[in-house]
Amino acid sequence: MRTTTQNAASSVPDADSDITIRVGWEEPEDGDPENPQNWPSMVKWANILTISVISFLVPLVSSMLAPAVQQVLHDFNTTSPWFATFCVSIFVLGFACGPLVLPPLSELYGRVIIYNSTNVLFLAFTMLCAISRTEVMFLVFRFLSGFAGVATITIGSGTIVDLMPKEERGKALSVWSVGTILGPTVGPIIGGYVTEVAGWRSMFWAISAVIGCAAIVCFIILRETYPPVLLERKASKLRRETGNPNYKSKLASDIPPRVLFKRSIVRPTRLLFCRPIVTVMCTYVATLYATLYLLFATYSFVFNEAYGFSSLGAGLVFLPGGLATLLGVWHMSKFSDRTVKQRKAAGQQSTPEDRLPLIVTLPGALTFPLGLFLYGWSVEGRLHWAVPLLGTAVTGFGSILIFIGIQTYLIDAFEEHAASVVGANAVLRGVTGALLPLSGLQLYEKLGWGWGNSLLAFLALAFVPIPLIFGMYGVRIRQCKYFRTGL
Repeated sequence: MRTTTQNAASSVPDADSDITIRVGWEEPEDGDPENPQNWPSMVKWANILTISVISFLVPLVSSMLAPAVQQVLHDFNTTSPWFATFCVSIFVLGFACGPLVLPPLSELYGRVIIYNSTNVLFLAFTMLCAISRTEVMFLVFRFLSGFAGVATITIGSGTIVDLMPKEERGKALSVWSVGTILGPTVGPIIGGYVTEVAGWRSMFWAISAVIGCAAIVCFIILRETYPPVLLERKASKLRRETGNPNYKSKLASDIPPRVLFKRSIVRPTRLLFCRPIVTVMCTYVATLYATLYLLFATYSFVFNEAYGFSSLGAGLVFLPGGLATLLGVWHMSKFSDRTVKQRKAAGQQSTPEDRLPLIVTLPGALTFPLGLFLYGWSVEGRLHWAVPLLGTAVTGFGSILIFIGIQTYLIDAFEEHAASVVGANAVLRGVTGALLPLSGLQLYEKLGWGWGNSLLAFLALAFVPIPLIFGMYGVRIRQCKYFRTGL
């Protein structure tokens, strides 16, 4: 069968012809209103801000339990230190499993159907947490709510790639990341207040109501953005209207659906274990992420024991880190797109390494361990509570620079499979973020607050050269044969 590429307005062979008609965007592509990158800015940003809201609520649900842990232990009549940390971190374990399935499905069936279906599941499992009567029930539903809720966090970057040209992508990713970063810091503040006033079960009912409203907004606002799905719909419409079965999306794969499904499902895992850049970068992110969740899981114990804070006060200790991450987001939005725009203005081709300028990677890599040293030793020395909070702020600032910088780098390097590479990142990040906090209290019991956090800081320091090396030599590394093998 012969093949020709034509747009919908072109004259085409009749239905009896053996010529395959490849359907693409109308020429010129930057003028086709059906192309998501040509949508009005208001529509683009409505979609981005909507997924940002859900991306804010998901980690909020993850961390809002932290200041209520002692009340949960009392309610379930247990003193297990394992359960005390795992009831918070098991949600993050769901984060690790969801990206193995959800991003590949979004690259097969589209973004919106995954968003809407997982939002319903996220709501249901959060409500079930509120009515759990045993420790096992509670842990299972926490895990499942994390599994379903992670959809916007892993697929959101793919939506941004669909909507935004490369020179505007850094700003959009920074705005979207506000939700994913503010959630873990605002969650304990809200959780501490509601727990003190009405109890931890009421906290879950309240957040369920918010999730339900957000899910309705998603149903109304979100539009499909994934080009292969949109062009397949266009081709399907032309087949119906003309009776000609030869119309086919130019982005459609010639691989049988069953094989394509299997290949898509294993893609995040293959990216994680078969691409050195992805492996190393994701390991760095996972180390920092797990360290943050270890801190989140132990803040209530630290500030209750060392400074006598109440549940509400223990929730407020997350605020400095949240404000510092907002400062980091501003820093990223200012500098992430700068080099890309400069290269475009000069008529040069930008590279993924443009996302790793020294003005981003160096401050991020150094301030994260610096904040850990300050936090740990100020608690060890029982300095004024403002000093360790300053340490959490410094750590928060550094973490967001590394998280967004590496994520935008991986997205640009694997643009065609942006959702899957972010999914690969989330898998390793979720596993370490769930498991490392389990040893948090034992770590501090054996080493103390000072040396315990210093150990984590030294580990973070060992990764400092990684973004610097890839920023300078990433092009050569990506040109090796091993990197270019098919997915």
